[in-house]
Amino acid sequence: MPATPASTAVRATGVVPWAIATWFGVGHAPVASGTVATAAAIPLYLAAWYLGGDWLVAGLAVALTIAGVPAATALERGVGYHDPSEAVVDEVAGYLLTMLFIPPGLVTCAAGFILFRILDIFKPWPASRLERLPAGWGIMADDVACGLMGAIVMNLGMALVR
Repeated sequence: MPATPASTAVRATGVVPWAIATWFGVGHAPVASGTVATAAAIPLYLAAWYLGGDWLVAGLAVALTIAGVPAATALERGVGYHDPSEAVVDEVAGYLLTMLFIPPGLVTCAAGFILFRILDIFKPWPASRLERLPAGWGIMADDVACGLMGAIVMNLGMALVR
């Protein structure tokens, strides 16, 4: 049986770093892995918000960011090239940050999804600068910055519609 890209990455990275960095394999989606991972973050956000509110969402975002740096570094070293598209834990953390202090709903989840993806694709400053950091730091930092920018925009938007 031939090796798949996922099985090769798992062997080169280790199971736990691979699972974190690829968000349990979501990063191996055949197209738009960052978009797929952001969509996969929505149920996590909803569960966290309903189970523990804003502070659980914030805690998960911080925990994923902390765990994501070494995991993304390991994946990058394992696959042998910079900022692999398979590393998507940064999108999950970024989406959670975008949704900080935002009550869940169809409109807010969709708005946060679209806003975060736009920010992540265009990478306004300082995100564009942060992605140049080495290894997992750069993989995570630009999306954390986009998530924080998204949180500011989302919270301003919520303040305007209240």
